[in-house]
Amino acid sequence: MNNHNNTNLPLRAMKEIPQPHANAQRIVALAKENGRITGYQLSDGRILSKEEGIREARSGGIAGVGVSERRGSEYLKSLPDGTSSNNLSTLPTVTG
Repeated sequence: MNNHNNTNLPLRAMKEIPQPHANAQRIVALAKENGRITGYQLSDGRILSKEEGIREARSGGIAGVGVSERRGSEYLKSLPDGTSSNNLSTLPTVTG
C-alpha cells in the first residue's frame, strides 16, 4: 500500500478548500447548544452561525478550514497541518 496517497485523504474528503485572504480570522471556539455545534467564535470575537461561518470561509474570511458535507449538511472542518492543538474538535466551547 502506498502511504503517500493516504496522507491527502483528509483534504480530498473536503467539499471545498477556500483560499483565505491576508487578514482572515481564525476559529478560536465552538458555539454549542445541547452539545451540538451551532456556530464558531472567530479571533476577532464575533460568533457566527454555522451558515454564516461557511459563507465567511468561502469568501476568504476564515483561515485554516475547509467545507465538508455530511448527510446533506455542510460544516467547517480544520485543514490538516500536522498539529492537533488547533483542530476544531479540541477548541473550547462558548454559548451562542
